[in-house]
Amino acid sequence: MPHILIVEDDIAFGTMLQTWLRKKGFEVDKATSVGAAVKLLSSDKCVDLVLSDLRLPDHDGLRLLAWMRKSNINAPFIVMTSYAEVQNAVLAMKSGAADYIAKPVQPDILLQKINDAIKGNDAIKGNTANNTIKENAATAAKENKKPSSNNSSTSASSTKSSSSSTPRYIEGKSEASMQLYSYVELVAPTPMSVLILGASGTGKEYVAHRIHELSQRHDRPFFALDCGAIPRDVAASEFFGHKKGAFTGADADKRGAFEVANGGTLFLDEVGNLSYDVQVQLLRALQERRIRPVGGTEEISIDIRLVCATNENLAEAVSEGRFREDLYHRINEFTIYMPKLSERGTDLFLFADLFMRHANEELDRSVEGFDSAAAEMLASHSWPGNLRELNNVVKRAVLLTRGKLITTTELSMAMGPTKPIPVATLHDEDTERSRIIAALQQTNGNKAKAARLLGVDRKTIYNKIEKLGIEEGL
Repeated sequence: MPHILIVEDDIAFGTMLQTWLRKKGFEVDKATSVGAAVKLLSSDKCVDLVLSDLRLPDHDGLRLLAWMRKSNINAPFIVMTSYAEVQNAVLAMKSGAADYIAKPVQPDILLQKINDAIKGNDAIKGNTANNTIKENAATAAKENKKPSSNNSSTSASSTKSSSSSTPRYIEGKSEASMQLYSYVELVAPTPMSVLILGASGTGKEYVAHRIHELSQRHDRPFFALDCGAIPRDVAASEFFGHKKGAFTGADADKRGAFEVANGGTLFLDEVGNLSYDVQVQLLRALQERRIRPVGGTEEISIDIRLVCATNENLAEAVSEGRFREDLYHRINEFTIYMPKLSERGTDLFLFADLFMRHANEELDRSVEGFDSAAAEMLASHSWPGNLRELNNVVKRAVLLTRGKLITTTELSMAMGPTKPIPVATLHDEDTERSRIIAALQQTNGNKAKAARLLGVDRKTIYNKIEKLGIEEGL
């Protein structure tokens, strides 16, 4: 029976947790301070997991974690914290905590985190015995060798670089994130085409990459194509390639997206932006599994896994006749819905911490985190631009920060320019027209990108363009 130690100064809450966990089959002890926890952990009792609040009467919960690691007590440590203090939970995880959970605690999520932490620790223990002999043998072999000082230096440098590397992306620990990636793991090994739906900036391309990495095609090409940026007259060339001399400007042969991705995965981003005639060409290629480059005479067999993404409501576009129904069903064998950043709970702070580390590396800074007021400010913002907006805001805040912590001063300055002015809030038509025209010019006539720039959906900007009589090709 696994043994859990709860460290919580709220007696009522701690007792409730203790009673509930005992019903779930755990042996549970309870302490109300770091000192009491240290005393219990110093006894002969073996503890399989510690579930601790961060704010305790005598010391911070991080002090308990540090003492455990110094005392070679390697039981998993799960932090309980309030929503506004999750930045401290991130710090705890950097210090060796297995996981965290935000209050108010959701029992099912807590139980899952406890079971995962204990299983993970058991796996580590099991591997330790097997690896000890190998490690000792490797150590002895190294001692018998006499490497040059240059080799030794290179090895140390390499180790340091590896340990300090920052991952490019994290998947999050919220319920929404875990559900998202459970679907990714479910569909990835299959040959099914996948349609990823979600707002701009939610990380759709990363999910497409992850599907490819977990598929049987992981060792073949992954090619991404932004359909929103393809002019209608060159779409066939972008998809299928062209032969030299096929049209004015075709100075050499070009491989299209289908040929580049042959054998692997083709990711079509913003597929809802394709014009109707391009949809016909795409459907034919998917049905026949053969393409013909523009100006070519021979067809090429293609074998691709198709993953598409859009922030459009394709079902609505089908009903309105803007998107072919047969193509919709062809690309939509399995649907994945991307949660907004506002729906991913305390993952916000994990992503903010990651983006801060990226910014430190890119800008050569050493910012350590956010102060409590700035963390609350992060939590209170709606983040309409999702992960992309958060990344940009954090990068600007890191650039502006002169101390070790980002404060509300830097964060306010970083967030200020990021708030778009929705077209719907503009009162006179002349102002609306000028803003729309400016956005279209800035995006080279791409209506979808102009809509995102203005903070409205694609349908709204189409309606505004028609209502205000804005000419195309500005």
